[in-house]
Amino acid sequence: MKRVAILGGGPAGAFAAGQMARAGVETIVFDEKLAWEKPCGGGLTYKAYHQYPFLIDNNTPKRLITDAVLSAPPAGEVVLRLQQPILIYSRFDLNRMLLDRAQQAGAQIEKTRVNGIERSGDRWKIRTKSGVLEADFCIVATGARNTLHEFGTALTRPDTMAALGYYITGDRPQIDIQFLSKLEGYIWVFPRCGHLSVGICGKGEPAHLLRKRLETYMAEKGISWTGAPFFSHVLPSLATPSWKRNRVAGEGWMAVGDAAGLVDPITGEGLYYAIRSADLATRALLAEASDRVSHAYRRMLRRDFAADLEFASRLARHVFMGRFLFGDVPARMVQFTRRSPRFAAIMQDLFAGNQPYLGLKRRLLENLNGSLLEIAMNISLKRQLPGRVQA
Repeated sequence: MKRVAILGGGPAGAFAAGQMARAGVETIVFDEKLAWEKPCGGGLTYKAYHQYPFLIDNNTPKRLITDAVLSAPPAGEVVLRLQQPILIYSRFDLNRMLLDRAQQAGAQIEKTRVNGIERSGDRWKIRTKSGVLEADFCIVATGARNTLHEFGTALTRPDTMAALGYYITGDRPQIDIQFLSKLEGYIWVFPRCGHLSVGICGKGEPAHLLRKRLETYMAEKGISWTGAPFFSHVLPSLATPSWKRNRVAGEGWMAVGDAAGLVDPITGEGLYYAIRSADLATRALLAEASDRVSHAYRRMLRRDFAADLEFASRLARHVFMGRFLFGDVPARMVQFTRRSPRFAAIMQDLFAGNQPYLGLKRRLLENLNGSLLEIAMNISLKRQLPGRVQA
């Protein structure tokens, strides 16, 4: 393997570039934007920074948040004190840090647009504004708006969710998550260094209606968006049938991160999966013969997290719009978190990234009787000792 071309310099592409360069492979990253902001919270779970300690052990500005306020009508809100904090970056700062690490490892960074790629024998010809460059292998990390339509996941409308939001001057000590009636999605307020990321993600609803929901929420909470930068983006959110036919690799190429549709269909979180898929892709490329790389990568993805995300795609609509015990599921989540230590522990593990979706139903059922008993006792104590029992 003489030269690897990485198409896209976001978190997935930048991480892959660093891994390949450290292994001694000539690596070139092509991206017309390089580091840029994105309408998301910018949060990294404990699972991410535990698995990749450099994400927390660095000098890049970041926040470590230990409180998450969950709200859902008509259940009110509950404060979940996170035993394993959420790490929050500005997306610009995180992306810049990852690109710097890749460059320090020896990767070449080219700020240019890739106009097309074509196979020539066993090599690639990559056309940019500056000319044509050849490479032995391509890693496609172009994000959800992938213009290389023959490479990476083929997104249809049911496979996407919209994310939009504002960057607001201000600060607060906690994350806020607001569930909304009849929306497969949620509003977030994430404190970053120097500003708040206030946004909404949702599936099956036009962007202008999502923006209206967000601005209504902001007005109710006294958050002014006058003059604030507004951003919008499309996120992959693969429907269940799409996981089976998801196009993540082919002869001489692999797709990583958003370009491969590797985003949590429930939370919309993609940073961990961007970095993890880039890690798996580079491992496959360095370990396997060229004719087995694509197969090995698909197998590694499936075993590591893709099967879990596929299962999450079956759960997503029920999580946001389902019913349980004669109430909406989000409201019941807030109420159970408030009154049941067992259920709160499950929520802790979900926030930390430690609870796979594939084992979630079984764990919920195993703890259901105990949770209901804890709730009944909590309510009884509050009636007997008003003002003395706290969540």
